[in-house]
Amino acid sequence: MLESGRLPGDVLESGRQTLEQARLELFRDCAFSVCELHRCQLMTSAIVVSEEHGSNVTCAWLDFPEVDCESESEERSMGLRNLKLMCIALMAIGIFTVAVGCKKQPPIKLACNATPPSIYQGEQVNATATASSVSTKKNTNVIYDWSGAGVSGNGSTATVATDMLNPGSYTVKAAVKEGKKGKEGLDPGQTAECSASFTVKEFEPPTISCSAEPAIVNPGDTSTITSTATSPQNRPLTYSYSAGAGTVSGNNSKAVFSSAGAPTGQVVITCNVADDKNHTANTNTSVTIVAPSPAPVPHVQALCAVSFERDAKRPTRVDNEAKACLDQIALDLKQTPDARAVIVADSNTKEKEITAKQEKVAARRKHSKVENFDQQRAVNVKDYLVKDQGIDASRITVATGPGDDKNAQSYLVPAGANFEADVSGTMPVNETVVKPEERKPLQGRHHKK
Repeated sequence: MLESGRLPGDVLESGRQTLEQARLELFRDCAFSVCELHRCQLMTSAIVVSEEHGSNVTCAWLDFPEVDCESESEERSMGLRNLKLMCIALMAIGIFTVAVGCKKQPPIKLACNATPPSIYQGEQVNATATASSVSTKKNTNVIYDWSGAGVSGNGSTATVATDMLNPGSYTVKAAVKEGKKGKEGLDPGQTAECSASFTVKEFEPPTISCSAEPAIVNPGDTSTITSTATSPQNRPLTYSYSAGAGTVSGNNSKAVFSSAGAPTGQVVITCNVADDKNHTANTNTSVTIVAPSPAPVPHVQALCAVSFERDAKRPTRVDNEAKACLDQIALDLKQTPDARAVIVADSNTKEKEITAKQEKVAARRKHSKVENFDQQRAVNVKDYLVKDQGIDASRITVATGPGDDKNAQSYLVPAGANFEADVSGTMPVNETVVKPEERKPLQGRHHKK
């Protein structure tokens, strides 16, 4: 037995009938004149179809027994020619059977694959179709066809454009046909189909954080709002802002918050971000508006004091020793243009008693002289600052104090300071009554000016 396979039914039936007839003719001829049969061993065997199991055909070599033709004295020429013809026919049928073969061509198969299996919108999917059991016959043509949303195929490969695909699952399909050109897929087993799936994933929303600098402002001040946002799939982002009070301006990663018109306290600022797929995210930061601390209240500053103890004959005169102190007072006033000076002069107990007696006498005598030692000292100091140092007289105030001495204390009063609150017990001097004394030396003696 050589091999088994499948043959078309008409070939099978024709082969069986031809072989059966050839065998009968052979034996018939051998019964009368087959003396040449033993001379040709090739013609002692023939290929016949012996069995059929459904569509399975078994091909077998059958050996005929050798015939003893020695006793035959005469051969029929006609029988011999028929015998040879039958043997040639049997050999031809055998060759045909082997040439055609006993195997049937299996149907074509197709397998599909899509990569990557999961993508985001806009990313490309590549599909391949792999055919197997393709006919090896000459002139066999193979045609592929693709279908599906966004699918564009070229032969056994295709691409899927996903720009317009919404999130979800999709299928790409392929079909293949084989056969002679123009007749592909007409016979059974010449077509096959396959499919592969892929998923378009939903874009992930962006994330955002934001901060304010400075986080504490005074009414009317501004703060810079800085946002940091990211998109997992690098989608384009847009920004927006809102505030519970005040205003926010800006539409990118930086904005400016203005506290103008907002009350004191904490103001919540909302930072928003959105991508081109309408996915949004937001977060909050805050700015605290505080009332400005009150400016420090300026206070009176005590400067130097001028002593009038040295000249007993002229106890109210400003001498040369007083110049150093008075020149420093003038310098302080020049360096602080919005400040003023107050000169507070005192008198001792003895001087106060003299003044009191003179006031009693003056009460009885209209033109009686009264010496106010403290008042005169204050006016004389001011006169020196105005005339010798060029200080504006309106910036110097004179007063008397409660001290028991012969000194004149100077004070620098900054803008906004309250002299009466810082220095108590003083009395202003009436400068319309008390006039400055001229500085001149004693007659007949040399004194320092």
